[in-house]
Amino acid sequence: MAKDSQPATRREPSPSEKAPPNSLLIRGGRVIDPATNTDAELDLLLRDGSVAEIAPGSKLIGHAAETLDARGLIVAPGFIDLHVHLREPGQSHKETIATGTAAAGAGGFTSVCPMPNTSPVNDSVETVTWMQQAARGAVVNVFPIAAATVGSNGEQLSDFYALQRAGAVAFTDDGRPILDDKLMREALSLGARLKAPIVQHAEDTRMTAGASMNDGPMAFRLGLRGMPVEAESRIVERDIELARATQGHLHVAHLSTAAALKAVRRGKKDRVRVTCEVTPHHFTLLDENVGEYDSNYKMNPPLRSVADREALLAALADGAIDAIATDHAPHAEHEKQVEFDRAPFGIIGLETALALTITRLHCEKNIPLRRLIELLSTNPARIMNLRGRGTLAPGSHADVVIFDPKKRWTYNASESLSKSRNTPFDGWTFTGKVMATIVGGNFVYRSS
Repeated sequence: MAKDSQPATRREPSPSEKAPPNSLLIRGGRVIDPATNTDAELDLLLRDGSVAEIAPGSKLIGHAAETLDARGLIVAPGFIDLHVHLREPGQSHKETIATGTAAAGAGGFTSVCPMPNTSPVNDSVETVTWMQQAARGAVVNVFPIAAATVGSNGEQLSDFYALQRAGAVAFTDDGRPILDDKLMREALSLGARLKAPIVQHAEDTRMTAGASMNDGPMAFRLGLRGMPVEAESRIVERDIELARATQGHLHVAHLSTAAALKAVRRGKKDRVRVTCEVTPHHFTLLDENVGEYDSNYKMNPPLRSVADREALLAALADGAIDAIATDHAPHAEHEKQVEFDRAPFGIIGLETALALTITRLHCEKNIPLRRLIELLSTNPARIMNLRGRGTLAPGSHADVVIFDPKKRWTYNASESLSKSRNTPFDGWTFTGKVMATIVGGNFVYRSS
């Protein structure tokens, strides 16, 4: 959208005009919306949970009950996290839907897609429904991803039809990859009929039993068994062939290796329907950061080599990678404070995702802000078929993030809104800060 060249003379409402309730005017921000090819200083009017108008200040017709001055800030469609663990039901000592979504709001995320490795596993209509009930206290949109197989045991497909009707947006056995070729083919075929992605945690667990970090010099020095890159790439290669045969939508979760990325690039070139996500920790950290058995650097897939990280950075810039997702995986302190090979995999990441993305990709690698918003918002909405989200077009949901791409700040894990503190980024200073998050036209987070 071109910048308006006319003088910015705003029409003020007459005394007889009453501002409609449930309305908010975001004034003067730089609106970036890749879905509508918008990048300009504009006013955004939200009303009754939807985007009512977007226009230069001189041309905006409506007015609002509340006004937010966004001059000098970026206004974008709310971020959508394709991969979070909210731990409910069954593991509320780590996180709850209420605390996890509060952290999401603080990170600029207006929608999250929680994984099904809960207790019990989310393979039933009852659990999908329970997760979305208002009683859970969610402050952002929750779009559950249901288990692809009953109990995530990799033996029998779950009831995709019923789960989708209940609100599931995709299917996965995240953490327990579907290894059986026939079952994965059936999942992709059924997903194609339902227009739902099959999300695969690409790990051949037959090659990684007992492994706790990347297979490389650091694992050798620490005396730990390592996960070979082939454990990821072979599953991705197989799944792309199955997606080709079934015309299903394969989404590769938390891709971490150059070899797997090469397979994704090849699949995209051949017009196979394959998408992928990467995490901020994988494009920032390396396996050598594990140091002296620091379990806050233990995740699955593990941190990889310099060559793997550089391949991810290149793909984030050139478009081969579709989305950034956090894989937010909270654990209680006592669970992480054990021997490295006994500690659970995973770190929290909702509140640091934007900061790592701006610091690492924009400031250091000169990747444009527009591309970052594609990775965090536009493309995730497309991948999960979330209509009316990932855009600020009139009529879309009033889910908005406002951030300062130049603000320097220090992350203190003790102040996290998550219930857990397992992060390697405690005390890090970043560039880029969320200033406000709006869901359905209402503030769910404002920076102090």
